[in-house]
Amino acid sequence: MLTVHHLNESRSTRVLWLLNELDIPYEVVKHQRDPETHLAPQSLKQVHPLGKAPVMVDDDLTLCESGAIMEYLLDKAEGSCLRPNTGTPEYYQYQEWLHFAEGSLALPVIASLMMKMEQRTGDKPMDGYIAKEVNVDFAYIDATLAKQSYFAGSDFTAADIMMTVMLEIADKVGLLAKWGNIKAYLEKVQARGAYQAARSYG
Repeated sequence: MLTVHHLNESRSTRVLWLLNELDIPYEVVKHQRDPETHLAPQSLKQVHPLGKAPVMVDDDLTLCESGAIMEYLLDKAEGSCLRPNTGTPEYYQYQEWLHFAEGSLALPVIASLMMKMEQRTGDKPMDGYIAKEVNVDFAYIDATLAKQSYFAGSDFTAADIMMTVMLEIADKVGLLAKWGNIKAYLEKVQARGAYQAARSYG
């Protein structure tokens, strides 16, 4: 049976909600935030290297990132009215808002939450949080690129295009110095003709 690793007060609520809407049976493994720091417990690290929720386990597949899990579940429940038909204007609006939630909206909302916590406690959790998250995220990316050529396996995909732009920004601010696999990956994808043509516009 499909299992969801759920963290209280987190975005994993999205996955549980969708599972209920789709009537897909599931089990929940609950993880509790530290009441002082509000951070996820170490138990999540045993499930996925990022140590974040949600994490979904379905047979041999383990997925994190709520958007990816939701797409997987919608594929599983083929024909659901919760995803408009491909190729329709509604489908592309759906795609825009699906990505907007974690793309444009997440950073200012989470930053606002962290600033509120700083005002309330007088601590500066944002500083430690960013340093920790950067290290965890890049360790995961670097390990992925150590075992496969591209993000989705042996073939270049649109996921590589999405990731490359963020990795370039990270490189500009000095975050990639110790991540050799990421640096080698960037050189490889930046050599693609289509990439160079896109960069010719500035």
